Amino acid sequence: MKPDAVQLRVLGALLEKQRTTPDTYPLTLNALRAACNQSTNRDPVVQYDDAQIRAALEELARRRWTRSAGGSRAAKYRHLLADTMQIRPDEQAVIAVLLLRGPQTPGELRARTERLHRFGSADELETTIDRLITRRLVVRLERRPGQKEGRVQQVMGGDELQTEAAATSGTVAVERAAEPPVYRDDDGPSDFDLGPAPPRAGDGRGDAGRGGTDRREEPGRGGSDGPEEPPRNHLEGRVVQLEGELEDVRAELQALRAELAALRSELGA
Repeated sequence: MKPDAVQLRVLGALLEKQRTTPDTYPLTLNALRAACNQSTNRDPVVQYDDAQIRAALEELARRRWTRSAGGSRAAKYRHLLADTMQIRPDEQAVIAVLLLRGPQTPGELRARTERLHRFGSADELETTIDRLITRRLVVRLERRPGQKEGRVQQVMGGDELQTEAAATSGTVAVERAAEPPVYRDDDGPSDFDLGPAPPRAGDGRGDAGRGGTDRREEPGRGGSDGPEEPPRNHLEGRVVQLEGELEDVRAELQALRAELAALRSELGA
C-alpha cells in the first residue's frame, strides 16, 4: 500500500518541526496533530484526529520512516529519513515543504525552506533538487501558462503526479508511481544511498568584477549615497519566514495547552 495523504502530512510535519522547534522535538501525539492541522504554511488545510495520526504513524513505522522516541509522560515520535534513507538536511528541507504545501516553483521553495535550511544561492537549491530527482523522490512539472518557472513536486507517495502537467526532461517516467520501498533490518544497501554529491564547479560569478572596471557610482554622479534597499524577493522571503515562526509558536502553545489539560484531567481522576 502506498503512503496516503495523512502519512505524508505527518512525515512533513516531523521534518519541519525538527528544524523549526528543536526544543520540543521529537513530538508528542498532541503536538504532531497540531502541526498537521496548522492553518498556515499548509496546503490543503486539514483537521486530522488522533486516530488518523496514530494509524499514519503505524504505517510510517512499518516503512521505517518514523519511530517512537519514548517519553517520560507521553510517547514522542521522530522521523528516520536521515537514518534509513540517508536524506541530507538540505534535501529534507525541500521534501518537507513539498509534503506540506504541494508543488512549488524553485523561487517559492527557496523562500519557504529558509526556516529549515538556508540555501546560499539558487544554484545550490537546483543542485539539491537534481539530487532528489536522481533518487526519484521529486519530479519537475512543466511550466504553467503565465508562469516564469516550472514547479517541483514530491512523489514519495508514488502517484502524486498531477494530471495537469507531466514530468519533464524524462527524468522520472510516469510508471515510477510504484509503491516506495519498505526498509527492513535485513535489507541490503539502499538504492537511496548515493553517497556525497560530487563537487559543483563554480560559475565564476564571484570573479565577475575582478580586473574589470569598478562600476560603483561616486557621490554626485547620479548614484545614491544612502544604503541600498534590500531586494524585494529577500523581503518576501523574510515575511514568509516570520509568518512560519509565528505559526510554530502558536502550534507549540496549542500542544502545551493540550498536554496541560490532559495532566489536569489525570490529576482530577
